[in-house]
Amino acid sequence: MHTLNDLSRLDKPALYRELEQSLRSLLAGEPDLVACAANMASLLYWSLPDLNWAGFYLPDPVSGDLLVGPFQGKPACVRIPPGQGVCGTAAVRRETVVVANVHEFPGHIACDSASNAEVVVPVIRDDRLVGVLDLDSPVPGRFDADDARGLERLVAIFVAATAVTTCAGR
Repeated sequence: MHTLNDLSRLDKPALYRELEQSLRSLLAGEPDLVACAANMASLLYWSLPDLNWAGFYLPDPVSGDLLVGPFQGKPACVRIPPGQGVCGTAAVRRETVVVANVHEFPGHIACDSASNAEVVVPVIRDDRLVGVLDLDSPVPGRFDADDARGLERLVAIFVAATAVTTCAGR
C-alpha cells in the first residue's frame, strides 16, 4: 500500500524529488501503461497543490487524435485532434508546453471552465508518442520551469517503468 505524505512545506525542487521516489515505488514491477498512468495521475492530483485535473491523453492509432486516458478530476474532453489545444500542440511539437493563462493560448480547448493554467508533457518512447501528461490549475501562472523539469523527470520514470508502448495493445 502506498501512502501520500504531506509535501506542502517543500519547495518545488524538493517536492519533485519526493514525487520521483514515490512514483518509482508506486510503479515498481508493474509494466502496464494504463495501470501506471492511473496511479501516476492520482499521485500527482493528490500531491501537487492547486490542481483541478491531472491525467493522460493517449493516441488513437486510427485517427491520430488524443483520447482521454486515466485521470483525476472532473470529466474531460474525450478527443483532441493533433495540433489543437495545449495537449495537441505539445503532442505535435513533442515538447513540454507551459501556459500561464490558457485563455490567451490560441485554440485552447476548455474542458473545464475553472482551468486557468496548464502544463502538458509529451510521453515518448523509442521516438513514438505514447501520450501526453496534462495538468490543469484554476490558479493563473500556477506552472513554471521548475514544474516542467520536475514533470519531465516523472514522465521519464513512467516511460522506464512501462513495458508497453501503447494503450490496450494498440
